[in-house]
Amino acid sequence: MHCASVSPYPSAPFAVIVDELDVTPEAAFDQYSQAVYGFLYRLTGRESLAEDLAQEAFLAFLRAPERFDPARGTAKTYLFSIARNLALKHYRDHRMEERLDEDATSPLAIDPRASLEVESAVAGAVASLPPLQQEALILFEYEGSTLEEIAQIVGSDVGTVKSRLHRARARLKRVLAPYRSGDKVHGTV
Repeated sequence: MHCASVSPYPSAPFAVIVDELDVTPEAAFDQYSQAVYGFLYRLTGRESLAEDLAQEAFLAFLRAPERFDPARGTAKTYLFSIARNLALKHYRDHRMEERLDEDATSPLAIDPRASLEVESAVAGAVASLPPLQQEALILFEYEGSTLEEIAQIVGSDVGTVKSRLHRARARLKRVLAPYRSGDKVHGTV
């Protein structure tokens, strides 16, 4: 599965409608492969890893389609849950020393003076978020998921998702503050 043409931060949320009652793994792949890949790419920042994890997510659905229950959620939330769990497993296996929901500044935090490109600064700031805040922000802002869908995907309640979004936005506001001058943002008219 090669999805390199997906922009890591599209300007509009990706949305598709599929009949959830008779969704097959093949139909789900056709409808959601780009969105799942994009979500994983934004979480991992690595094209090849995102491709591998997306492939594993769809293979998991293909191997056990009976595990999808439309009464519990949509195919989209089911696939994003699988993708999230695979990313977290990879994260645990390869970065055990980092906590998932830390409030301390990430060592990957960007120096806003290092780049004049606002898009690069935003991408770097999002990448520097703790993983649980990052996934909530990506799902809400870039994938267009509702708070309820995100809660289903991450296996927590809506209040927790709201809290993670609030902390993520506060951190982004702090990290990106040097790009603001008065009411204008550098690079905008």
